[in-house]
Amino acid sequence: MRAPSFNPNRPIGGRNQSAGEPTGNRRDILLRLMRIVMKNYKFSFLVVALCIVITSVTTLASTLFTRTLIDDYIVPLTQAAMPDYGPLADVLMKLALILLLGVVCSYLHSVLMINVTQGTMLRLRTDMFRHMQSLPISYFDSHSHGEVMSTYTNDVDTLRQMINQSLPQALNSLITITITLISMVALSVPLTLVSIVMAVVMAFTTTWLGKRSRRHFKQQQQRLADVNGFIEEMMTGQKVVKVFCHEEQAIKQFETINEQLRQSTYEANRIANIVMPVNGNLGHLSYVLIGVVGATLILSGQVELSLGTLVAFLTLNNSFARPIANVSQQINSVLNASVGAERVFRILDQQPEADSGHVTLVNAMEAPDGTLVPMPLRTGLWAWRVPDQPRPRFVKVDGGVQLNMVDFGYTPDKQVLFDIMINAMPDQKIAFVGGTGAGKTTITNLINRFYDIQDGTITIDGINVTSISKPHLRRSLGMVLQETHLFTGSVLDNIRYGRLDATDQDCIEAAKLVNADGFIRRLSDGYRTILSGDGGNLSQGERQLLAIARAAVADPPILILDEATSSIDTHTERLVQQGMDSLMKGRTTFVIAHRLSTVRNADCIIVLERGRIIESGTHDQLLALHGKYYQLYTGHDL
Repeated sequence: MRAPSFNPNRPIGGRNQSAGEPTGNRRDILLRLMRIVMKNYKFSFLVVALCIVITSVTTLASTLFTRTLIDDYIVPLTQAAMPDYGPLADVLMKLALILLLGVVCSYLHSVLMINVTQGTMLRLRTDMFRHMQSLPISYFDSHSHGEVMSTYTNDVDTLRQMINQSLPQALNSLITITITLISMVALSVPLTLVSIVMAVVMAFTTTWLGKRSRRHFKQQQQRLADVNGFIEEMMTGQKVVKVFCHEEQAIKQFETINEQLRQSTYEANRIANIVMPVNGNLGHLSYVLIGVVGATLILSGQVELSLGTLVAFLTLNNSFARPIANVSQQINSVLNASVGAERVFRILDQQPEADSGHVTLVNAMEAPDGTLVPMPLRTGLWAWRVPDQPRPRFVKVDGGVQLNMVDFGYTPDKQVLFDIMINAMPDQKIAFVGGTGAGKTTITNLINRFYDIQDGTITIDGINVTSISKPHLRRSLGMVLQETHLFTGSVLDNIRYGRLDATDQDCIEAAKLVNADGFIRRLSDGYRTILSGDGGNLSQGERQLLAIARAAVADPPILILDEATSSIDTHTERLVQQGMDSLMKGRTTFVIAHRLSTVRNADCIIVLERGRIIESGTHDQLLALHGKYYQLYTGHDL
């Protein structure tokens, strides 16, 4: 064992994090996100748009009222000998009702956007998780857990911020700009031209700075995934870290990638945050220019322009410039969201695991004439349903497995298995032995089609595994892996994971079969004890026993045991072996073991070296050869 290593110049875990990166620009990505939102919440968005229009109109009404207030009420009242405030009170009451309508619409649009945002996030996470379950094992071999988790959390959260804040504010800004521009033209064309020139300058500034900051936002999201991946790697390898006193080195490595995250975040926000103050000052400059030009026009008398009109126009100019500045405020959210959406769609665009199989696994019963009849409930007898014409035929599942001239490589340029020939008869126990990297686990991964072979054939009961539906193929295989994975839930739930329709009694009987019942009953709540943190409150051997019980309750016709007893002490191993022997009766079993004493009774022991079968036979036959198996078993050099 060695402490987890880290190189700041490579992805966490040495994985290729750019695999499956979609092509397409930022606009295409954001349009795709909008299509997802509109697909499910079109009506809500229409109501939100209506509310925003009403809110903008009410705001405009209050602005234009400034002109009426000055020209029609304040100026006449200052000139009147007996001022009458009644008309002013009436018009102020009407304005208050209009503004109240705007407040109600603003509240309604906020409530609707919360529902739209959370609903969209729910669907995105659900779609991602559902799609993730369909991805091949090779995807998880090439992407770190931290990177995937960062997409579920950080990237999805950036989308939440954009949908909940940026989209409605952008729509509000567009509507405000439109109706304000129309009102400004109606009030004064010369002053409108000045406002438009300044607005173009602000828009150009926002676009120019936004392009420069997006690259840094993309790097920020990647660095954040690196930090998450490193933390996840350190948590899973914490025992190794402490055993080898690697704490200080781990801290230094974390400081390196954490500093890289700080730098990319700083650069992204340094540029993006310039937009707001620049546009703000441009807005102030526009306000001053409007005042100067307007005052000049009034004083010159060349254009008919009242004092109320100028004051109202100055307010409208702020309303015109503010949405542009508001858009620049949201530039950070939009840039973050485009990067986050890209990473979300990268997962959703991954090709799912291909499955063209049509043969299925069914419960069956043997009729008096010897034919097999499918049954809806468990009978203890399995059959392959082959959809032949004109009617399907049923083949009894005996568990015979044949590998014929199988070649395989994880990548096209590196072959790891060569000309593998195996003929496992029903009820036989086949053992694989050999050094690390010899290809033992790879063979079992090919039988259950975690990977597909490059050449040759693999058949079960004479049926090519490529013709068998992958879920049904894997249902016929029970696996116990060297790395045990337990899930949050009770002990019963973890055993029942092998067969979801298993009763409590079925689970208990499976635990008894593999001699796990004793330690389970000594737990605080027995079979109801809640496990968490991958069963961290259990010993490694106890966790392994639960994994074996899980395979036992599945009651599959074929068993694959990959170092199934590697984490169990010698005394416990003898108890488990008794249960394993009972479990293997009537089943074809493939065993991978480093403890050669556990495979002495195998019907056939296959010795692998560098992806090739170099010896095969029974224990006694291989010892008599004085070959590789003899060397492994006795520890004597040849």
